[in-house]
Order: sequence, then C-alpha cells, then structure tokens
Amino acid sequence: MVLCTNTRFSCRGSRATLQEHVPGGSGASASEEVIVTVSAEPASDRRTTAGLVARRKPGRALEAPFYTGEEFFALDLAAIFAAHWIFVATEAEVPEPGDYVTVDLGRYSVILLRDDDEQVRAFHNVCRHRGARILSDAAGSTGNLVCGYHQWTYATDGALLHAGQQAPDFAKNCWGLKRVELRSVEGLLFLCLAPEPPADFEEVAAQVRPYLAAHRLRHTKVAAQEDLVEHANWKLVMENNRECYHCEAGHPELTCTFFPTYGYRPDEIPDRLLPAHRRYLDASAELARECDRRSMPYEPIEELSGRPTAFRVQREALDGAGESYTRDGRAASRKLLGELDTPRLGRLSLHYQPNSWFHFLGDHAITFSALPLAADRTLVRTTWLVHADAVEGTDYDLETLTDVWRRTNAQDGALVARAQAGVGDPAYEPGPYAPTESHVEEFVTWYIERLKEHQNR
Repeated sequence: MVLCTNTRFSCRGSRATLQEHVPGGSGASASEEVIVTVSAEPASDRRTTAGLVARRKPGRALEAPFYTGEEFFALDLAAIFAAHWIFVATEAEVPEPGDYVTVDLGRYSVILLRDDDEQVRAFHNVCRHRGARILSDAAGSTGNLVCGYHQWTYATDGALLHAGQQAPDFAKNCWGLKRVELRSVEGLLFLCLAPEPPADFEEVAAQVRPYLAAHRLRHTKVAAQEDLVEHANWKLVMENNRECYHCEAGHPELTCTFFPTYGYRPDEIPDRLLPAHRRYLDASAELARECDRRSMPYEPIEELSGRPTAFRVQREALDGAGESYTRDGRAASRKLLGELDTPRLGRLSLHYQPNSWFHFLGDHAITFSALPLAADRTLVRTTWLVHADAVEGTDYDLETLTDVWRRTNAQDGALVARAQAGVGDPAYEPGPYAPTESHVEEFVTWYIERLKEHQNR
C-alpha cells in the first residue's frame, strides 16, 4: 500500500482584458497581458525592512520604501498575500459545472472550478507530472482538466484520472492536483495561501453572513467586469479607498448619492456640508425603520486592526432617491436581488483587509479586489452582479448600471498615480492623517501588525 498526502496551498491574482491607466490621464485603456515575476524575500531585505517597520509613527503615512521598494513588494506578497484570506472572485463567475476562472499572483496560479457536484473548488494550476500550467485562459468551461503537455488528465475534484504509461508501482491517488484553501461567504470566494490559514476567518464570516443573506448573491450573474491597472502600490490603492477626504472634489458622480460627510465626526462637519449632513440624518432614520421592519442588520461592526482577518460592515443610507449607485440614486435594475421588496435599502458596505471592498444594493452588487502586480502597479477588478433572472435591455441598462463606478475607478486611478509619483520623490516626507482618515490609519496599523507578526516567526 502506498501512503501519500494531498498538499494544500493557495494563491491569487487575475488575467483578463485589462485597462492600463495612464498616470495623470483620464483612464484611457489598452489591451495588455500582465506578466509578474516574484522572487523569495532575501534575508538581507528582512533586516532592511524590519527597521522601517519598527520605526513607523502612528498617525503618519508610511515612508517611501513601503510604496516603492522591491524588498517591500516581496515582503508584502509573503507576509500579507500568502498569509491571509484574500478575496478573489464570486460564485456567479463559475455558475455551471465545469466553469472555471484562473487567478494569478506573482509566480502562483490557481484554478477556481465548479465541479460535477456543483461545489466550487480551488487547485494549484500546476500539473503533477512536470509542472506545466494546465489552464492558460482567464476563464472558460471544461470537462476534465487536461494538461496540454503530456495529457495528464484530472477530474473536476482534482483526482488524477489518466497519466499515460507509468511504472507498475505508480499510484494515481498520490498525484491529484494540489488543493487550495477556499471558503465561500454567501457567494464571495476567498483563498488563503498559508498552510495554516488564520483561524479567525470563520468568526468574521459568521458576523458578515447575516448582513449579506437578504441579497442572495448565489442567485446572481455577472452583468459586467472591468480590470483596471492602476500605476500605484497596492497599499496606496487601499488607502485611497479607505477615506472620502478626496470625494467632494474628486468624485462628482459618486457624491450624487454617496454622502460627502463620510468619515467626519458630527461636531467636525464643515458648514458647507451641513445640508448634506441633515439629509444624511433623515435618510438614516428612514433606513433604520425599514431595516427594523425587515429584521435586517444595519449597525456597524468595525474590527479593522488587532486581528488577522480584519473587516468593517454596515448598511448606510444613500442620497438622492436612496436606491442605488446611479446619478439620481434610482435603482439601475428593475429586478431586485433575492426576495427584497424595495430598492430603498441604502448601501451595505463591506471593507475587508487586505485587498477588497464591496457595495450591496437592493438592485445589484459591486465587488472590488486589488491585486499587486509590481511595487508600482495594481490590478483593480470590479464586478457588477445582478439578479440571475435579470435581462439586459429589459430589466437594466448596462451603461446606467456601471456608469458611476467606471468613472469613479478612473478618477481614483489618476489620483493614486499622482500619489505614487509623489512618494517616489526625494522630497517626500510622511504627513499626518486627517481625522476623517481614521480608516486609513486602521488599515496601516493592521498592515504593520501583520508585518511584525511575520518577522517574529
């Protein structure tokens, strides 16, 4: 009898039609194939980075090497993206048995595949024979998984079915695909590279599921997906997302419905924003009544630092008609998600460390993931989900559905490219965070905590 183990591992990233964001430009796009090379973190770099990590000043932005240095890029991949649960896709992207997407990060590639039993599984995209990539497309549909090099063939559960002529003692059961740790939270798919993933993920999932349940994300479909390459370090991308200090001047379409008072304490709101604040208070009171009537949670849960799996979730009011992320705030799809009976339920927002944020509306949902490509480049993937039975052109207009966030993404791409150029300037000195940037401080605090944990192993 031959004894063997099925090694578990994991990874992340993405390939698709990408938009290359021109620094300082308007978000013009071009087709690009992304190839990323990542090397192991050298011991000498650990000594260099450890000093910078240790001297980080709370309340201040990070020093330049965190955003520009190749040593920090390698450290981030090892300490953050290979050690934590990472959002990578939705179940709606693999709706039928045999449907798959490939997820790439650095030298790693993972297959997400819905198997014949309709379970979503994840495997390393590496043939167990001589290591060839099994699937090279970003997405598609397949029966069995067949390596194009020597035709080793695997079932959708990863078991090796066929390996050609082998020695008499060859044991097929020892050579299935290496599995990747995968969890679905109401249809949101998370991978973890670590051999022993952070155990607190299940606790976080248990807190988030009640907020997501009414939207029934497993009964949605992809209406659109956009990949945008932003010319900035992934941390600048995430920091930009964690504050709305820039929203009033930077996002005219978004602030049609997103209250520009986000992040302000009530006693610090500028006079010019007081009318918006009064509308926010009225809309919030109405939202609380509607949620209470439907037994839907809406109060914030905020645990953005102090734990491996950090997050924030809250349902909040929208401005305008209060229904969706559109110019007038009205629903973009007439087919509401799940069994919701009204579109006027504000936005359920989820922030998840290290790489994702989400907005769930009554009529559609939007997921965002940030995937590091290089020290100064990040892939931001945005996916719009609608009810599985919604019909484009009848229930929703695609341009209306995607308009606000396509424009907002392009604006953010230009802003973070400016930030990347600035942190690379010899004159750059970390400045203080404003009170409205408290979530940025929480993100950076969490990041430093995780680097210290990694360095102490």
